[in-house]
Amino acid sequence: MPAVTVEDLTVLPRIAVPENGSARPVRTVTTAPSGYEGEGFPVRRAFAGVDLRDLDPFIHLDQMGEVEYAPGEPKGTPWHPHRGFETVTYLLDGVFEHQDSNGGGGVITNGDTQWMTAGSGLLHIEKPPESLVRSGGLFHGTQLWVNLPRAQKWSDPRYQDLRGGDVALLTTPDAGALIRVIAGEVGGHAGPGSTHTPMAMVHATLAPTARLDLPWRQDFNALVYVLSGAGTVTGNSVRTGQLAVLGAGQYVTLAAAATQESRSPAGRAHPRRASDRRAGGLGRPVRDEHPRGSHPGVRGLPARTDGHDPRRPRRADRRDRSGRRLTRRRPRGVSSP
Repeated sequence: MPAVTVEDLTVLPRIAVPENGSARPVRTVTTAPSGYEGEGFPVRRAFAGVDLRDLDPFIHLDQMGEVEYAPGEPKGTPWHPHRGFETVTYLLDGVFEHQDSNGGGGVITNGDTQWMTAGSGLLHIEKPPESLVRSGGLFHGTQLWVNLPRAQKWSDPRYQDLRGGDVALLTTPDAGALIRVIAGEVGGHAGPGSTHTPMAMVHATLAPTARLDLPWRQDFNALVYVLSGAGTVTGNSVRTGQLAVLGAGQYVTLAAAATQESRSPAGRAHPRRASDRRAGGLGRPVRDEHPRGSHPGVRGLPARTDGHDPRRPRRADRRDRSGRRLTRRRPRGVSSP
């Protein structure tokens, strides 16, 4: 999970430890269901089952990956419409191409953010570049959907291209955490993202046993999603793929566990391969899903092992025009299995 990293955290501005006020208590912790999106890339639906009032102004959050693609495996999404909100795609690892019908587009890679305001509506496509399809490689990111105020839902579409080097970088007094402010203001430091809706977006990485007391506006909701690792939010245990919804208070308290998941020599977590597919629940239907299972090549559920294609009825289920079931006469001397 490199995103934007710094060799020497001690040279960064420190975020002040709140002297007054209280830490926000944890109200709920939910685990994101896993599934597949677009042409078949793995996602975790972070907001599944959470009350919309606790999410406002956010609508949806996907963690895309972390997955190690083999050559030929990288996937994207086909053309699809958006209207009335913003999509914020933050890429930690890998490369993604974006194009929309309003003329926006570009390429984002480690630490970059693609901020698309759909407004009155546009078509949108996201895909890996041909070079990544040929070579394979690591892919990991998030996509957040931000609701637009009612008066701006019919605004003209626009596109922001935020490079990883533009984010505000901060650390704690003991340099135990790297804080990346992508949008909004935290502790007097503002990120580069320009927002229609008042909000803040922060990506923080904590060293084992490190603690972060993050100032947070009292009039904002507060959500913490764990991309990787384990620790606590205001004393409540959380791990990869879990979302904590917080109550009222002046700051958010995060702490990393002393023992984290194993890392490769390059410092990255060992992700599962894209070919290790498993079905999972989703916050919305998967394309090509079939309630009885799926034939190889049909996304959404595991393949059946009995050779049956669910898109065709079994012979015993076939009926004539009058509704009578059609059966096959067995030859004499052949017993039923």
